[in-house]
Amino acid sequence: MEKIVIQVKDKKKAQALKNFLQTLDFVESVTQSGNRRKGRQVKYADFFSMAGLWAGRDISQESIRKEACSQRT
Repeated sequence: MEKIVIQVKDKKKAQALKNFLQTLDFVESVTQSGNRRKGRQVKYADFFSMAGLWAGRDISQESIRKEACSQRT
């Protein structure tokens, strides 16, 4: 089975395309999902996706500065 993802700008046209695709006999299923994550929700999701990134590492301001200074020379 193959899967195709199509992004449509207009909600009404997306619904029309969905209705058309459902009439085709070789199309097994059609699902519609809107981009509901806007504004702050995306910021929170991106923030928490980075949780644990530095776990188990000995990172401090001093160690970062030393490493940055050693790369300059």
